[in-house]
Amino acid sequence: MRRLIYQVAVGKPSNLYENCINSVSDYADKHGIEHIVQRKPKLRIKPDPFTNNREGKCGGWKELGYLPIFEKENAFDLMDDYDQIMILDSDIYIRPNSPNIFDEMDCKCAFGAVCEREMNMLPEYVDKIKNYSHMQYGRIHSEKVNFKPNNLGFEFFNMGLIVINCEYFKPYLQGQTAKDFLNRMEFKEFIDGVGTYKWSTDQTLLNYFLKKYKIPTRHLGSVWNGLYGAVHNIKDCNFVHFFLKDKLPNNGENFEELKKTI
Repeated sequence: MRRLIYQVAVGKPSNLYENCINSVSDYADKHGIEHIVQRKPKLRIKPDPFTNNREGKCGGWKELGYLPIFEKENAFDLMDDYDQIMILDSDIYIRPNSPNIFDEMDCKCAFGAVCEREMNMLPEYVDKIKNYSHMQYGRIHSEKVNFKPNNLGFEFFNMGLIVINCEYFKPYLQGQTAKDFLNRMEFKEFIDGVGTYKWSTDQTLLNYFLKKYKIPTRHLGSVWNGLYGAVHNIKDCNFVHFFLKDKLPNNGENFEELKKTI
């Protein structure tokens, strides 16, 4: 079984990211998985300057000339070389004794990720994801693109961690390269940051893609993507996701102190 963990770390170096990446490298070595860290942009996806509405978190694209969050999709171009690929954000720390996540994808599902509303969330985060889900998915929810709303909001997956069974996922790319895929007209509003999508990342785009094409998706357990500061059971999580870097003490740069809290 050929397996790969793909990460992107472009731009200014971060002590938080480098420590997390090192934990991933150790994990890959332990389980015999190839590990690639992309250090330079390749796709350079950018919004239409005449229609984009990107601000805040996504607004730095003008200085860089591209949206770095979409660089992760470079992994789509490697599917002929691997049976399974995990695309992992560089702010995710893996505990040394964590089991092999790829064993969770012993199924005919094309895609695996953790659904946020299925996490063991703190009360204040429950309200946040409910509001976020309505903002991102309420307008595009329909009979044809069903985001399965319930009392916790719309169903969406956190795309900080993605596991793909390449054989089953590749047909949905329709032979397109990663760049061609992201440049589909159906994704233009997400790339351009139109309306409420000004806060979106590839997470909104990929969740829409999963729902529209009814891609068989495995709901991975929340231990595989523990959102730091948002869930009750962070000490039980195999993978700890420091997803709000700006709200961490010293932006997470004092990583050894941060580790003591998990």
